[in-house]
Amino acid sequence: MAENEWLSKDFYKVLGVSKDASDDDIKKAYRKLARKYHPDVNKTKEAEEKFKDISEAYDVLSKKEDRQKYDAIRQFGMGGARFAGGSGAGGFDASGFSDIFGSMFGQGAGGNGSRIRFSTSGGGNPNLNDIFSMFGGAAGQGAGGYGQQAYGNAGGYGYEEAPRPENGEDRNSKISLTLRQAVKGATVSLSVDGKKFKAHVPAGVKDGQKIKLAGKGKPGINGGKAGDLYLHVTVNPDSTFSMRGRDIVMNLPVTVGQAVAGGKVDAKDIDGNLVTFKVPAGSSSGAEVKLAGLGVKRGNQPGDLIGRVQIMVPAKPGLAVKHAAKEFDEKAGDYLN
Repeated sequence: MAENEWLSKDFYKVLGVSKDASDDDIKKAYRKLARKYHPDVNKTKEAEEKFKDISEAYDVLSKKEDRQKYDAIRQFGMGGARFAGGSGAGGFDASGFSDIFGSMFGQGAGGNGSRIRFSTSGGGNPNLNDIFSMFGGAAGQGAGGYGQQAYGNAGGYGYEEAPRPENGEDRNSKISLTLRQAVKGATVSLSVDGKKFKAHVPAGVKDGQKIKLAGKGKPGINGGKAGDLYLHVTVNPDSTFSMRGRDIVMNLPVTVGQAVAGGKVDAKDIDGNLVTFKVPAGSSSGAEVKLAGLGVKRGNQPGDLIGRVQIMVPAKPGLAVKHAAKEFDEKAGDYLN
């Protein structure tokens, strides 16, 4: 707003502070009111007008020079200074003005006892715009004058934008699972900032995989969303089973006779349930047989249970067994080549 409007505005009253309020008091009062009436927070028409008023008030009172001018102009407008008519059309005695502005401008508006003339269009009272322009106010110049900053700008001092939302930081944690937990999925108990909660680990999770728990990171600021929690998974190895994609792979011990002639071989799956593999005749160690659909159950296509053939022989074979083995080799011929 222009300086010639300052006479009608009580900026101290707008901010709710006394005329001798310190700079800190003025700043605190403005921030408190801005938080209450900012258009981003309070979307009523009354709040918008109120925010304009408090921004204008802070724009002036937050700058030392403008505050001194404002106080002087208000004192002048309330009759605190005496202006006597002087010689010449539109002239008057500026000695009162000198008293008001002396501390601000050194020697007063017109020097020591000098007379200032203000030209007027009708020869009556001096134009306030002319008065203000004498001490740098540039009044009457539209947006170029003091107090004419764009709405919300508060002259680069008072306008405090609504704090921008900031997302919270992510957190990282580690969990260790058995192979069975990794295959079947598991529910784990976690604690963040003293708050306990449970999280589900999906079936088929791999060693070294990261699981994202949305919103379980550090809280956001100014309405920003919380960060995420990333669980770094370690899957402990198992002596019998392993995971290959969605398949569960297990060692399948078979006898020499089962490997040669083929047959049904019983074993236990990862849950301890009895299952039966059909081993084809002529299966060597490392050959794989499968039971469809008994692997990782995730999605519409569950994996398989794979039995990897391991031909076993007696740790301490007797003479009869040794003799039979030699006889087998003789009848089988040179099948290793």
